[in-house]
Amino acid sequence: MPFRRIIAEVGPDRPVLIAGPTASGKSALALEIVARHGGVIVNADALQVYGNWRVLTARPSLAEERAAPHLLYGHIAFDAPYSTGHWLRDVAPVLSGPRPVIVGGTGLNFTALTEGMAEIPLTPSAIRARGDAIMADEGIEALLAAIDPETARRIDRANPARVQRAWEVLQTTGRGLADWQDTTPPPLLALADCLPLVLNPGRDWLTERISRRFDTMLEQGALDEARENLPGWDQRRPSSRAIGAPELIAHLQGTMTLDQARTRAVIASRQYAKRQRTWFRNRMKHWQAVELSGD
Repeated sequence: MPFRRIIAEVGPDRPVLIAGPTASGKSALALEIVARHGGVIVNADALQVYGNWRVLTARPSLAEERAAPHLLYGHIAFDAPYSTGHWLRDVAPVLSGPRPVIVGGTGLNFTALTEGMAEIPLTPSAIRARGDAIMADEGIEALLAAIDPETARRIDRANPARVQRAWEVLQTTGRGLADWQDTTPPPLLALADCLPLVLNPGRDWLTERISRRFDTMLEQGALDEARENLPGWDQRRPSSRAIGAPELIAHLQGTMTLDQARTRAVIASRQYAKRQRTWFRNRMKHWQAVELSGD
């Protein structure tokens, strides 16, 4: 891996952004940078913010948190909504402190940070509940049919969370999400002022790492963690989208074996990594690509 060369380029002050697909080694690189050059590690992953998942979302371990300062990890309750807008508000004061090393696999957080994001009013709970009901009863197509054409053209039409978010914005504000995006304010952090890195692992190498990492998660107590989340489990919560959570919950509920849950979770992780790579390829063309392999 070319991490040694990258670490030498970091310097003492410039913010570092580390994006990459799941299991590509982002957290290890961030730890090495902070150990050698100082700074604070800042989470940019949409699921590592939740306090109810540490093992299953590959949050830094307690030992890693003791080794270097970490911010915005596990600070949100399991049943609380948390969007990119919430994350931007949380990360803004961090940028005026020690040099941030911002790491995660949620591409939307990074593009909002470096390209700006419209200040859309929060969705009232009644509208969100209505969107949940439509999604459950009629499916994603019903929500797609109710949003404006320009937003429908731009968003990932296969992503239920993105589609429902667009529907909620239109219902809440009377303006389409695309219209809000077109009036975006300046970014909190200009890309030119950072060292922006996107890890690009080889497909076979990443596939093997994903499988191996899920087995490690099971060894480290992922099933016990899922068991703690079983009472009152609600798959509609944002925190319930943790990769592997629905599968392990299904095993605990007796609807699939542990081997089946493992197989489906690994497949879900691979599919998620594919979506991440597509986002990075399309939206992060000006980032420095770091090619990774097993060599």
